[in-house]
Amino acid sequence: MRFSINIPNFGDFADPRTVAKVAVAVEEAGWDGLFVWDHVVHRKHEGRPFGDPWMLLTAAALATSRIRLGTLVTPVARRRPQQLARQVATLDAVSGGRVTFGAGLGGPIEDEYASFGDTTDTKVLADRLDEGLELLGRYWSGEPVHHDGRHYRVRDVTLLPATVQRPRPPVWIAGFWPNRPPMRRAARWDGVVPLFTDARHGHVPPVEQVRDLVAYVREQREGGPSDAPFEIVLGGATPGGDAAGTRDVIGPLAEAGATWWDERQIQTSEAIDRLAPVLRRIEQGPPNL
Repeated sequence: MRFSINIPNFGDFADPRTVAKVAVAVEEAGWDGLFVWDHVVHRKHEGRPFGDPWMLLTAAALATSRIRLGTLVTPVARRRPQQLARQVATLDAVSGGRVTFGAGLGGPIEDEYASFGDTTDTKVLADRLDEGLELLGRYWSGEPVHHDGRHYRVRDVTLLPATVQRPRPPVWIAGFWPNRPPMRRAARWDGVVPLFTDARHGHVPPVEQVRDLVAYVREQREGGPSDAPFEIVLGGATPGGDAAGTRDVIGPLAEAGATWWDERQIQTSEAIDRLAPVLRRIEQGPPNL
C-alpha cells in the first residue's frame, strides 16, 4: 500500500509557495504522493482565495524529485480537453513523469457549472467526461488526432511533446459508491477513487462497502489485461502518532483490496484549508502497516 496527502486548492493552499513547502515535507517524511483539489467555485468556501491546481502542482514538482503528483479530481467536463492535455503533459515533463491524473464530474455541480451558465444535466456532463477522457489519451500520445464527436471536434491536430509516461499518465476515476456508472468508467482506466454516500470526504469508508466496490470493479475489468496495474484509492483522516489505531483503521481496508491511502482532513473541519494541522500530520509520517 502507498500513502498520499490530500489538500484543497484554496485557503492557505492557494499559494504555490505554500504547496511547494507542503510537497517538500511530504517527500521528506516518506509519503508517496501529494494530491490537490481542482475547484474554481465552491460556495461553502466563499471568501477564500483559490489557486489553479496546475500552477500549484508545478511548484510542488519543482521542489521535489520522488513523490507522485496530481489532482483529485479534475472535472474534465468543464475543461477544454486540448488545454487540459497541454497542462498535464507540461507537468509530466517538469516532474520527470510523476503525474497521476484524477478525473470525474466534479462538484458541487451547481457551483462549478451553473455559476458559469453551463448545463447541470449529469448525463450530458458524464458524456462530455467520457469523450474528453478519450481525447486526452489520444492527445498525450503525440500522434495526430482527428475527432468528430458529440461534444468535441478536432481537425488533424498533433500536440507535442507527448507525455513522459508512456503510453500516458495513470488515470484514476472518481465517483460515489454505490453508484455503478462511475465505477464502470473507472474499470476502463487505471484506478478508482471512490467517495461513499455513507462516508463523506475525510471519513473512513465502511469496510463492507469497500469489499463490495472492489468486487464490482474487478468484475467489470474481467477480460481486460490481467497484468495491468489497477489502483483502489481510499482516503480519510487517521490518528497520526497512534500506530496501533492507524493499523486498526487502514489494515482491514488494505485486506479488502485498497492499494493507496489518501490522508485527508474532515471536509466540515474549519482547519481543512489551514497549513499548520496538515504539516503536523505530514511530519508524523505515513501509516506503518
